[in-house]
Amino acid sequence: MAPTVHGFDWPDRFVTGTLGEPGSRTFYLQAQEGKRLLSVALEKQQSAALADGVDAVLDRLMAEDGNPFGIPESAPEGLEDDDPLAEPVEERFRVGEMRLGWDATTSQVVIEALPLPLDEDGEVVDAEPEEVLVVRLPVGAARAFAARTRSVVAQGRPICPICEEPMDPDGHTCAVPDDLA
Repeated sequence: MAPTVHGFDWPDRFVTGTLGEPGSRTFYLQAQEGKRLLSVALEKQQSAALADGVDAVLDRLMAEDGNPFGIPESAPEGLEDDDPLAEPVEERFRVGEMRLGWDATTSQVVIEALPLPLDEDGEVVDAEPEEVLVVRLPVGAARAFAARTRSVVAQGRPICPICEEPMDPDGHTCAVPDDLA
């Protein structure tokens, strides 16, 4: 059976955001079109990889002779979105796989997020997804999405300069690497 597609072709808003405190944050992708709102949970590393991937696609297209798609080097002014996630944040699914593409006919970055396939016991299985989130972003909005995502990822716990592990606000014990002892 074909999966249910939650499509957002020209979303009013598409952002990465978090709930919770650094060290125990839950990351979300959130798409909004009018009153329709959909949130999916994902890992911090997936968020960072998605931002890098979006910029890599746009950088590659921008480097083509004459920049035929009018790809901006950075997010155009006015497209920044620093607002929190829209309420209510209701997790539709947890992302297992993401796909990234380019639609030259509409000059849009295409992001697909597929759920982590789990059985009734919560074990990962090899199965076709029952649903998929598909978001299509114009190039300026895609640059703004990537910039915001990098900013959200960077707002986590500070990194210890010695052991390079995240430091908790209530204290940090690190093992000094052998080459520094």
